[in-house]
Amino acid sequence: MKTQRNQRRIVAAAVAVALTLGLAGGAYAQQASETTGGTTTDQSSAGNANGGGLPQIQQQGDVSFVSGGVGLDESKALQQAQSQWPLSLRFTGPGSDFLADVHVRVVDAHNGEVLSTTSRGPYMLVKLRPGRYTVHAQYKDRDQSKPVTVPAKGTARAAFYWNTQ
Repeated sequence: MKTQRNQRRIVAAAVAVALTLGLAGGAYAQQASETTGGTTTDQSSAGNANGGGLPQIQQQGDVSFVSGGVGLDESKALQQAQSQWPLSLRFTGPGSDFLADVHVRVVDAHNGEVLSTTSRGPYMLVKLRPGRYTVHAQYKDRDQSKPVTVPAKGTARAAFYWNTQ
């Protein structure tokens, strides 16, 4: 009899702990994030709604973007998706080496910043409204700028190359 009461107390305590941990985990998962469809720390394509190896789509103001391409699946997915995004950027070094950690700033014709982020790989796809923009890309301490015109239909592309040797 006494043993049954002790077992019930242990089970009740275990259930209470499990519920407390579950609720705390759920509250943590619901914290706001700049990233749509994932978290800013998990940029993998695993389990995301984009499918096909495409990294998580992120949002900054009115601008959606995705970057990556370090792995083969992700690289192929980004290359295949280029035609569906108004602006496609590529970052390479000597021997067509892919570069990551490129700081990207996109400013509009009135010098208003519409995007400021760091690319997680050699490819970045950006959804922008049609218009004229300047893309500023910085790899380590070297800056480059390129003007781009995003058409109402179709895509614009810009490739950035750094001689890192």
